[in-house]
Amino acid sequence: MERAALFGMSLPELMERMGALGQKPYRARQVWEALYKQRVSSVEEMTVLPAELRARLTDEGAVVGMPEIVQAAVSVDGTERYLMRMADGETVETVWMPDGDGGERGDGTEAALEEEVLEGREGNEGPRPVDKVDKRNWGALAAAGYRRATICISSQVGCAVNCQFCLTAKLGIKRNLTAGEIAGQVAAVLNRHGVKIGKDRINLVFMGMGEPFLNYEAFIDSVRLLVEGIGIPESRMTVSTSGIEPAIRRFAQEMLRPKLALSLNASNDVVREQIMPITRKWNIAQLLDAVRTIPMGKRDWVTFEYVLLGGVNDQPEHAREVLALLKGMHAKVNLIVWNPGPGIAYTQPDPEAVAVFQKMLIDGGMPTYIRRPRGRDIYAACGQLKRTVSEPELVTIGA
Repeated sequence: MERAALFGMSLPELMERMGALGQKPYRARQVWEALYKQRVSSVEEMTVLPAELRARLTDEGAVVGMPEIVQAAVSVDGTERYLMRMADGETVETVWMPDGDGGERGDGTEAALEEEVLEGREGNEGPRPVDKVDKRNWGALAAAGYRRATICISSQVGCAVNCQFCLTAKLGIKRNLTAGEIAGQVAAVLNRHGVKIGKDRINLVFMGMGEPFLNYEAFIDSVRLLVEGIGIPESRMTVSTSGIEPAIRRFAQEMLRPKLALSLNASNDVVREQIMPITRKWNIAQLLDAVRTIPMGKRDWVTFEYVLLGGVNDQPEHAREVLALLKGMHAKVNLIVWNPGPGIAYTQPDPEAVAVFQKMLIDGGMPTYIRRPRGRDIYAACGQLKRTVSEPELVTIGA
């Protein structure tokens, strides 16, 4: 009998499923709560349902179908990288970063303010694009030992975009993930760490394997599941795109919309095309024009990610070009020092070049932050995810 995954179904879909079994609509709501609020791993754990109904669901091939963590690697900095197995055996990688990586700093959201206030970073990395805040509540939370973490999620098995500095690109593309497989990565990691939504602060970044905007429908559906089901607000989510221009314009029309981070990574089309071949399809001007269609409130800021590659895009002239490109935009820049990987012929920029680049952007009025590398020693940092299955630091779950 073919197994049918319940995790990933919307409430209307669950109502249809329960209706086909002759059940009243409230049963669908109970299943919804069990799947997304309680994050159960089996139908048998849905104890709110009568035993007879649970048995019937099981007999008909219904399973929760949440992705399974099969291997884990732990970094010296506390970051954890997981190999996640889907029902068909395909795998992706998902990353847990305790205390985050600084990616939210300066974007005007509560997540950004928490990071800046609690880590004492307020105002020391460039102009703050947000109002001053009352720190007492977060100080009390910190004293009470509450947890704050970021989960990096994959959206595809592999990636088709072929950024030259990224290990994931070497995998090519195998398939898209479903909405349930995307949101299920989050649920599996939350369960592993015993996270209590509402008490623990969780941020999500769609920055793992794959290009979310090339799997747009599933990405958006997963956001709905995460917001309406699991209970993580979209203001605590950031989606990164390499620059799929039509999808950015579509994203601008969404009612439920995470924050956007555009992987700029170059200050002109010539350099960008060399390191990001997708530029041949949509150049920088087209992407910036699409970004400008996104409705922006006073505290909304678009993030531009910029991977610094030694001698390629890290020179003062590049910084001046970035300032010219982003002039007048409600934006901030996250600088990412390139994370090395085998078989990729780039080098890390000189630390002095990174400092000069950041200072030039800040002096030019652009809020600019340096993302902290997390889990670089276990290939968990930005651009390093590669479906590792045989590294010595991996621990097979359940072994």
